[in-house]
Amino acid sequence: MPVNEHSLDIRRTLNGSAAARLRALEAMGDDLTATEALRAALDHAVAELGGLGGMAHMSGPSGNRALHLVVTTGLPRALTQAWENIKRDEPAVPARAICAGTFAWSGPKPDGAPMRTSNGPAPPCPSVAGMAAVPLPGPDGPLGTLSVLTVDSSQPSRDQQVFLQAAAGWAADRLRGSCRPPAAARSVSPALSGAQLQQALDTIMVGTWDWDITTGRLLCSEATCAIFGISPEDFDGRIETWTRMVYPEDLPWVLAALDEALRARSMFSAEYRICHTDQKLRWVQVRTRIVLDEHGEPAHLIGTLWDTTEARVALDRVGRALWHMSDGFIALNEHGKITFLNLEAERLLGPGEKPLGRVLWELPAIITPDLEGRCRRALDEGTPTDHDVQWPTSGRCYHVRLIPVPEGLAIFITDVTEKRAQEAEQSAAARTAAERAARIGELTSALASALTMHDVVNVSAARLSSLFDATGLIVYRIENNILRSIGSVGYSQACIETVESRNPADIPPVIQALESGAPVFICSPEEYLSVFPDFGEILAVSGKRAWSILPLIASDHRVGCCILGFSRPRRFTDEEATLLNAISGLVAHALERARLYEAEHAHAQELQRGLLPRRLPSLPAVTAAARYLPAGKEMEVGGDWYDIIPLSADRVALVIGDVMGHGVPEAVTMGRLRTALHTLANLELPPEEILFHLNELVAGLGDDSYATCLYAIYDPGTRVCTLAGAGHPPPAVVHPDGTTYFPDMPPNPPLGAAEPPFETFDVHMPDGDLLVMYTDGLVESPKCDLESGMAKLAATLADSWPRISGQTCDAGTELLCDAVTGALLPSDLESYDDAALLITRVRSFAPQDMASWHLPEDPRAAGAARRHIREQLSAWDLTDLSTTTELLASELIGNVVRHAKGPIVLRLLRSRSLICEVYDGSLTTPRIRRASETDEGGRGLQLVAALSQRWGTRYTTEGKCIWTEQPLPEVSRESSVPEGADGCPAAADTPAERTPAP
Repeated sequence: MPVNEHSLDIRRTLNGSAAARLRALEAMGDDLTATEALRAALDHAVAELGGLGGMAHMSGPSGNRALHLVVTTGLPRALTQAWENIKRDEPAVPARAICAGTFAWSGPKPDGAPMRTSNGPAPPCPSVAGMAAVPLPGPDGPLGTLSVLTVDSSQPSRDQQVFLQAAAGWAADRLRGSCRPPAAARSVSPALSGAQLQQALDTIMVGTWDWDITTGRLLCSEATCAIFGISPEDFDGRIETWTRMVYPEDLPWVLAALDEALRARSMFSAEYRICHTDQKLRWVQVRTRIVLDEHGEPAHLIGTLWDTTEARVALDRVGRALWHMSDGFIALNEHGKITFLNLEAERLLGPGEKPLGRVLWELPAIITPDLEGRCRRALDEGTPTDHDVQWPTSGRCYHVRLIPVPEGLAIFITDVTEKRAQEAEQSAAARTAAERAARIGELTSALASALTMHDVVNVSAARLSSLFDATGLIVYRIENNILRSIGSVGYSQACIETVESRNPADIPPVIQALESGAPVFICSPEEYLSVFPDFGEILAVSGKRAWSILPLIASDHRVGCCILGFSRPRRFTDEEATLLNAISGLVAHALERARLYEAEHAHAQELQRGLLPRRLPSLPAVTAAARYLPAGKEMEVGGDWYDIIPLSADRVALVIGDVMGHGVPEAVTMGRLRTALHTLANLELPPEEILFHLNELVAGLGDDSYATCLYAIYDPGTRVCTLAGAGHPPPAVVHPDGTTYFPDMPPNPPLGAAEPPFETFDVHMPDGDLLVMYTDGLVESPKCDLESGMAKLAATLADSWPRISGQTCDAGTELLCDAVTGALLPSDLESYDDAALLITRVRSFAPQDMASWHLPEDPRAAGAARRHIREQLSAWDLTDLSTTTELLASELIGNVVRHAKGPIVLRLLRSRSLICEVYDGSLTTPRIRRASETDEGGRGLQLVAALSQRWGTRYTTEGKCIWTEQPLPEVSRESSVPEGADGCPAAADTPAERTPAP
């Protein structure tokens, strides 16, 4: 068939397989029949749409509002029979396509309802997700439709729709070509002459006759005489001769019917028996018409006659077959009256009812819902319908099929009680198998999610009890060739102790299961005692009546065993034995995974504990409490960390950070940062320089390494907290009355992405204030953004701290940590990030514990310093330290005079130790030298290191400070920091004077 321009235009819009398929269709020969053309178009459409199968429907004759299924491909009969006849006005996809004249689609129903047709719901097919249909175009309207049932729930693409329409157009062209009659048949036939008509009637043995009513003369054709079995020469033309040939039993009603036709001036049609000359009865069919004279009276009766014996015999045979058929059969006329019913139908309807000739739905034995409506719809629509009904007298289930026939309606009634029971049994078995498969799937999923061995025991107990009605479970694991119980459910403690006392590895069924690698089943207590008579005490305390001992084997390695107990005796089918054997493998692998997880989890927790501070230091300037809460997933380690680092002059470095990510690598990175921070903090670097070095460290770890950090230094002498942050949430400052605020710190990017310099921010913090530092895991989650979390944190602090602050320092901060974590972190931590919290309560130096003096910038400074030290230490009752302190101060001030520049400041601090500080205006760092025996100098710092507990140097904004610490005498140490009523060191009533900058 040549390719038309429209096909070429369509092909240009397609590409790939669609264009190739269209070329293949157009290349097919012209000798295809209509059925072959439709099937070829369907095959290519199903392949292009990736469908399950396809259907072709054709419109019925003019006036018929139905589509009739003519071709299917790839679909079972059980699915297509619901689509055999479709009304155009129903919502089925082919009907919508032919009414709209374009592509139609139907996806899966939201509520899971099946597709509907005029025959009811389409049979369920798990693979069918959608249906696409296009009309077969014709010159005066669509000829029918092509439909494809798809396994994909999404609507076909535009290219697929275009190809489907192109395939329908090609098939429609072939239909019009193959269904056109030959040219000779389409030509107008010439009219037949009278002789030709008579010749045709003689050929098919249709006799004619003419009865002159006035004269009584009967003229018969040769064919009529042949049917009666007489020769034309022997027929005398008398009506009496004809009546003698009619079978006597039929003659009265034939004459009565003929008389009625003459009186009513109506057509006469009858089928009756005649006595043939061969002594056999034959059936004839007669049709007549009446010819009236000029007075309107019947003058002639003209008719035709033909032999119906063979048809009648065949019909009688069918009737006899229907009469003795095991299924019930009822024939109805168009008014619903019973014209025929067989023995089975008569038995069902009740012989006493005499149903023949009565209206079917008026009989009392019929209880089919809306039987009259069903019958009338079948007659009107011309389509068969089916339904089941429970018969009232027997309670059995019957299938009723209504089939329209030309004379009315044929009804078949089939007993399907056993069939439906079998189907119900099969359906119940299928449901049971599906439920069991679903439960096994749930068990597999739950075991895959079980982290610990305890979880494996709980999951196994819960799922196996629902699968097999088990009431007890004990799981043993092999450790060092010894069976150890790791959990049990449904067994009393007495039973467990009894088993442990006998050693589970010595119990015969356990030994048998482990050695054979196959389950051991004990179906009753009697069987148990007959096989294992020496273990009756276990039976007495177990409370079980049947057991299944499952060996736990993972990767050909014996892991342990599992003992299922049942509260009543039971037999285990082969299917259950196979299933239990498979489940034992699942439990064994889950148990082994859990063991490995617990070992790794223990190592990870040990790593986490080693990387975080074991305990916070007890310092004069702060009282602190902290919490680290893992996310509760994987191995519960992450990159959140905190620390408190003591500095010189009782200053304290407070730090909290968060390495981006979760797991052991992030924890290791956190440990490296914490180590580096300790080193940098001990160098007495300011916060901005510390963050600078940490940023370089994180940047060197890789492009995907980032960390946030908040670093603070609290100086109890000035009551100032200096803060520096890198991408970290700001801390919360809480006053004793509960007032809470977040300092407006300058934003800095995270470490690894920041570009120095880092900005710092100073916060004045009087005695008793809290500095609350935290990571984003505490205040941010998928359910709560950062701002909302910070607001909730502030509200919690403001509400909780006034009630808790009366506690001792340590108890107060600990209780506040619990209050904050309890309010901000829910119990299901699996959905959240790690969280770290550090709460510090600050204390400053009392004025009487601080003393500072400006010294002259010449050699007199050392003498002035010794005088001030003697006086101050005498006032502090520390005269025992006077000589050492004077010597230390002299050495330090002498170095300033010789090697540095002023101004020179001396400061003494009395805390848990005696702190002596010398400030100058130089940035040079003093270093200990190794002086030779002949050197006159270079031994001063060696002397300082020998006389002091520790010493060091730190830089200030105007120079540097060299400091030393000496331990206080025991009595002086106890009295140097007086305690208040709350157990904390007493705070000063007035703020201490800030040490003048050197």
